[in-house]
Amino acid sequence: MSLPASFEIGGRPVGPGEPVYVIAEAGSNHNRDLEIATRLVDVAAEAGADAVKFQTYSGSRIYSTKTPSFGTVAGTGKSPAELLEEISLPREWQAKLAEHARERGIHFFSSPFDHEAVAELEALEVPAMKIASPEIVDLPLIRRAAEAGRPLLISTGMSSLEDVSEALNAATEGGAVAVALLQCTTLYPAPPGLANLRAMETLRAEFGVPVGFSDHTTGTAVAIAAAALGATVIEKHFTLDRTMDGPDHSFAIEPREFTEMVAGVRAATEALGDGAKTGPVPEEAENYRFARRSLIATRDLPEGTELDREMLTVKRPGFGIAPKHLEAVLGRPLTAAVEEDDVLTWELVEGPPPSDDQPDLRRS
Repeated sequence: MSLPASFEIGGRPVGPGEPVYVIAEAGSNHNRDLEIATRLVDVAAEAGADAVKFQTYSGSRIYSTKTPSFGTVAGTGKSPAELLEEISLPREWQAKLAEHARERGIHFFSSPFDHEAVAELEALEVPAMKIASPEIVDLPLIRRAAEAGRPLLISTGMSSLEDVSEALNAATEGGAVAVALLQCTTLYPAPPGLANLRAMETLRAEFGVPVGFSDHTTGTAVAIAAAALGATVIEKHFTLDRTMDGPDHSFAIEPREFTEMVAGVRAATEALGDGAKTGPVPEEAENYRFARRSLIATRDLPEGTELDREMLTVKRPGFGIAPKHLEAVLGRPLTAAVEEDDVLTWELVEGPPPSDDQPDLRRS
């Protein structure tokens, strides 16, 4: 089974040539407060995101009780499992948040971290599922998520191409309808110098599926750069307030920044264009006509005058004979009298214009 080069999430096209599918990643920034979680949905919708995403996990199902303390867990007096449990999304909220997202016209989905989470999200009829970077090696989870019949978005932080290939094989074995691969650096925050946005092209060339970027950098610049490099999906952590307590707030962006990021992503995608370089676009017609240059008479010249270099200069506007044809007009007689500063056109010069003359916009 081959995976498609483009697909839809809830009727929204995703893939090359389509607007970037922007995911507002709420993560644990709900602080186990339903009012905050609901407001995060509102912010995502108001910013113009396509989806708001949460995470569905239980601390005890992610970490063994024998896991040593590390990173931000160290010094808390809690085990990794205990800490994650404290910041997890209460699963009974998911239906309420999904309904609120529908009311706000935005997709709701989540990252399942266990098989039960997949089943819960499947029952909520989410339009997609996201596999987090650490779970890319949990091939049974990927197979189960693929069986749900929704597109999978797989983050590839810390992964080799072999890891990614194995994950895609698992997704295919599970009957995946579509997969997008997201370049990611699993640091919180991630320095821009480690974002490695060019890996998106590596993933696209290697696997032929849509690619994107799961952004853990601070600010909005790297996400916008990802859009400019052709990301089809961009995921970005956001928060109501970076000063809130919690592990994900400090590197997330606030509502105003998220709105600016979405606008920047949309502009960057629009600016990509089709890559053709065939001359002026229709919107440039006036500037093409008036801002380029032509051959201009340096003084009054009677009809029949044979032109020489001293009789001609180069000035704007550009609807006359192009300066590159100077040699072609020298020695030709004028077919009518011209005044100083008149624009020289081919109608004023005896003989045909060169074959590479371009009269379309200059004379329109």
